[in-house]
Amino acid sequence: MEVLKLTTEIDETGQLKIDLHTNLEAGKVDLVVIVNPLVEKAKGLSNYDFSDLEGKLSWQGNAVAEQRQLRDEW
Repeated sequence: MEVLKLTTEIDETGQLKIDLHTNLEAGKVDLVVIVNPLVEKAKGLSNYDFSDLEGKLSWQGNAVAEQRQLRDEW
């Protein structure tokens, strides 16, 4: 068994063409294809400065007790 990884593109007609060199002998093989679309990072969004929106919460009480109370309401 040999694991091959390749990043390629699907054309506008939806065709995926695979051309791989292997070290396997000639003969029949089982081929498993997992298509995992690549998600490109949104450009410009990560450069926004959120410092004007940040703040600090002053908690007066027991956080664990409050969580248990909220769960008991369900």
